[in-house]
Amino acid sequence: MSDEQLLDVFKSFCAFGAGSKDSQPLMDNAKFGKLFRDLKLYDKKFTSTDTDIIFNRPEVKSKTERKIGIAGFKKALELCAEKKYGSKGDVQKLIDKICAGKGPVAVGATKQSKTGGVDRMTDTSMYTGSHKERFDESGKGKGLEGRKDHDANASEGYVGGYKGKDTYDKTH
Repeated sequence: MSDEQLLDVFKSFCAFGAGSKDSQPLMDNAKFGKLFRDLKLYDKKFTSTDTDIIFNRPEVKSKTERKIGIAGFKKALELCAEKKYGSKGDVQKLIDKICAGKGPVAVGATKQSKTGGVDRMTDTSMYTGSHKERFDESGKGKGLEGRKDHDANASEGYVGGYKGKDTYDKTH
């Protein structure tokens, strides 16, 4: 695989989550780990702890820097290949796997619902009380007729089930 493909993968992971693309891409430790996680390069022998340690080695970046450029990235890949495969000469095998993979993946992002919310809201079998009277059997709304209270006592100010209508003594 060419250096150009590796640079494209490097730039895509550098730009992931950033507001705008910088003129010179730089990668931080979190995005370096994300690259290995998204491309499924971790195993029992090579873990995320190893990438954290390699990223902070003095050969990759100085103590004052927080991010690495493409040169530090290539050096880090050499060290990762040595840890994963046992030899720095196997760096091309690691680069081939990185270039063959996809770009960064948004894990845990909210997915769009396949069903419309309207179906759920107009399903009268889920409604209880007076709300189920608002829709007919087909789910079509009844409009004002569905919202009217048809209780005879309600228009006179009495609660349904009240037995003492017109028994109050008006002299009090």
